[in-house]
Formats: sequence, C-alpha cells, structure tokens
Amino acid sequence: MTSAVTPGVVPSPLATPAETVQRRRIAEAAQNFETSFLSVMIGQMFTGLDTNGAFSGGSGEAAFRSFLTDAVARQITQSGGVGLSAPVQAEMLKLQGLS
Repeated sequence: MTSAVTPGVVPSPLATPAETVQRRRIAEAAQNFETSFLSVMIGQMFTGLDTNGAFSGGSGEAAFRSFLTDAVARQITQSGGVGLSAPVQAEMLKLQGLS
C-alpha cells in the first residue's frame, strides 16, 4: 500500500530526509489503522448471517468472508476513506514532535 505520493504528507523544504521518511511511515500507519478499523466494522455487518441456506456459500463463504471485508476496507481507504486516518496521522505526528 505504498505509493509515490502519500496523501497527507507534505514535505517541508526544511525537513531532513529522515523526517520525510518518518512522515511517510506515519501516514501509511494511519491509513493501515483506518483500513483495519473499517474491516472490523464491515465484518460486523455479517454477524448473525446463516450460511447454510440453499443460496448461501456454506463453509466456503465463512472462510473467505475476512478476505472480502479486508478487500472492501482497503478499497474504501484508497478511495479517500471515512476521514479517520487524517486525525490519527495528526496525533501521531504530534506525539513524534513533528508538526
């Protein structure tokens, strides 16, 4: 999930290369957190579903459900997310002493 330009990372002309790398890592961690959060939230939509019906996927559906929720969550995050990664990133930057 790395890209040439990480959203939310604006390199300062005064930033050292190490600081720029740290900012990119923080941005990636914040996006990964949002993806994980969304995956859990999407997974909750499937609780209580019966997978033994005539038109259900049976045990295979249950086995691959986590892959589906992860893929949907990753796509939502890559499409702009729900606005969770920006405040998480800002807080992580503040904790690291980077403004």
